[in-house]
Amino acid sequence: MVSFDGLTDLWDRLFGAQPDPPPLLVLVTAAVALVVVCTRLPWRIARNAVTIAHEGGHALAALLTGRKLRGIRLHSDTSGLTLSAGRPTGPGMVLTLLAGYVAPPLVGLAGAWLLGDNRITLLLWLAVVLLLAMLIMIRNAFGVVSLLVTGGLVLAVSWYATPQVQAAFAYAGVWFLLLGGVRPVVELQRLRSRGRMPASDADQLAGLTPFPAFFWVVVFALVNLAVLLVGATLLADPLLADSGLAL
Repeated sequence: MVSFDGLTDLWDRLFGAQPDPPPLLVLVTAAVALVVVCTRLPWRIARNAVTIAHEGGHALAALLTGRKLRGIRLHSDTSGLTLSAGRPTGPGMVLTLLAGYVAPPLVGLAGAWLLGDNRITLLLWLAVVLLLAMLIMIRNAFGVVSLLVTGGLVLAVSWYATPQVQAAFAYAGVWFLLLGGVRPVVELQRLRSRGRMPASDADQLAGLTPFPAFFWVVVFALVNLAVLLVGATLLADPLLADSGLAL
């Protein structure tokens, strides 16, 4: 049986605040995340994390708007598919389609808020819980493997790594979600302009609303850039504090 002291230690470990990270760590992790987003092969590998957040956004929006979630598929080409049942038109369907491209930076923003309060371990454990919850709805083998590998990595870091490694991992991951939310929107418009994504989220939204697909691409871009700005401000707080400019 788990002792009371053990539960207390676990509680303190989970909900306790970690020390402020060195300002250099914040800068280095931001630079690493930017390099990953801007370079071809690292982006091709790491983009799976963005796809997980994208499809998770569709799934959560579907559930919150009363739609019945049928399943989620993640593919090796970093694409994904979330199936839900309900009215094919109306606000619920619009919000479900809208949630995908804005989900990664919004998840990053939530992470930046937790990091701003130095809740690094809590952030990592919440990520594991969300990945496990999403695993229930995965309907293909690659999706299962992708979530298990991602969740296992996050769990291993949260349990075995030193506080410094945990901080570096958490900051790099949050920076990546904030920055990585912008590139898929650019890729979306590039593929649309070539006629290669006729059934994209933006095009489906155009079919459900009076606004053209390009309008929705712009909405995705503006939301993600605004979230990136807010998230970057939260993450940069140690830098501002070190320079005496913290709000």
